[in-house]
Amino acid sequence: MNRTGIFKAMKLCRDYGKMNAQQRQALQTKRLQEIVRYARENSPYYQKLYQDAPESFQLSDLPSTDKRTLMDNWNDWVCDRELKLEDVERFMEDKKNIGVWLNGRYLVFTTSGSTGNPLVTVVDKTANNIMGGISAVRSFARREDLLAFIKRGGKSIGVFADEGFYLGNSSIRTRLRSMPWKKKQLAISSALYPIPQIVKQLNEFQPAMLGGYPSHLELLIDEAKEGRLKISPVLIMTGGEYLSEELRAKLAETFHCYVQTSYSCTEGGTVACECIHHHFHINDDWLIVEPVDAQGNPVPDGVQSDKIYLTNLYNYTQPYIRYEVTDRVIMHHEPCACGNPSPWLELEGRTDDVLTFTEDGKTIKVAPLSVYAVLKEIHDLRRFQVLVYSENHLVLRMEEKEGIDRTEVFAAASERLKDYLSTQGVSHVTISLSDDPPRQHPHSGKFKHIINLMNGDLQY
Repeated sequence: MNRTGIFKAMKLCRDYGKMNAQQRQALQTKRLQEIVRYARENSPYYQKLYQDAPESFQLSDLPSTDKRTLMDNWNDWVCDRELKLEDVERFMEDKKNIGVWLNGRYLVFTTSGSTGNPLVTVVDKTANNIMGGISAVRSFARREDLLAFIKRGGKSIGVFADEGFYLGNSSIRTRLRSMPWKKKQLAISSALYPIPQIVKQLNEFQPAMLGGYPSHLELLIDEAKEGRLKISPVLIMTGGEYLSEELRAKLAETFHCYVQTSYSCTEGGTVACECIHHHFHINDDWLIVEPVDAQGNPVPDGVQSDKIYLTNLYNYTQPYIRYEVTDRVIMHHEPCACGNPSPWLELEGRTDDVLTFTEDGKTIKVAPLSVYAVLKEIHDLRRFQVLVYSENHLVLRMEEKEGIDRTEVFAAASERLKDYLSTQGVSHVTISLSDDPPRQHPHSGKFKHIINLMNGDLQY
């Protein structure tokens, strides 16, 4: 793909909205053929994977792939033959590099996702601009919210995990590095902070738009009702977790503004944008979503899939083609009343549990993504799962890296977790190590990092 700046990316997104169905399909097919051809020519991994695939192919002719396989073949996967995983991991050891361009050319993002297997991805400046173009043109479900946001000076703050190379955190830091004068307009509050500290920062910043994980924003509802949080956003934009209709209504009632979300992942950026009918319209000029069953067979419209295959049409450095994502969706092609002709999804969502503790007779709630972010920094942990029991007792299921002492990893994880919980006002907590590995729910097949067993589900 030729170098694309942010304004060109925005224009491409707007132009797509003016195309008819035939033009849209032709554009998507062209972009698919181009990225597959590029992957075959520049990625040793894809050269081998597609050795039996026909030159003139349908998407279904191509084998699928997944996170663990790609990570095991990282150096052969990337199309820039000078990039090496060990160099990227060394770059990530210094947290000062969050939001910094690696080699002046690539942003680095990490994720774990619902399978629990870590992934390291890089995007070049064109891919980053396309993600920005999608966000700029399509993220607001209602025009009146965009106008109100602009009228209030475009002040936006996100409550995100800010200790890692996560998509939201890194993207905001990159913008602030390139445009330091925007510090009065754009900010991030650490989801790892104690709630009173987050409240203080929000009160001082007075955002027009408040962003964050639903589980964190839920903890702010009582702060607003008790009069400690005094902000009046014109829009709340959630992400990173599933937003239930119940929580959406509570946030809207508490903060007297519209509440919306999107469907995003590190591998594809904003996969789908939400319309006023809460339908997630796929950005199908840049991404292809295939709902499939557990065996990888296509699932028809109106039927919930077991997972999806995601194809990213703009990341040429690190192609994701028929990449397995363990989100369960229902696809729709029938017209939506909002007027957007792109197909739309219903989402099941990711549903880690809020942790609850008791300290001096007071209930303390801790958002799950903050605990995830703390444990994610124990680099010898390959996978983990935290079970929450009564009387402030946690059980850690973990899978350590090969050749690493299990007891030492557990000791480090316990110490880090206790230190963090103490900042949230939880001083009395016990943590034990399970003999069981992290595992998916036996019926739903979903993976949770944080499971509150006081919620009644004992099948994990």
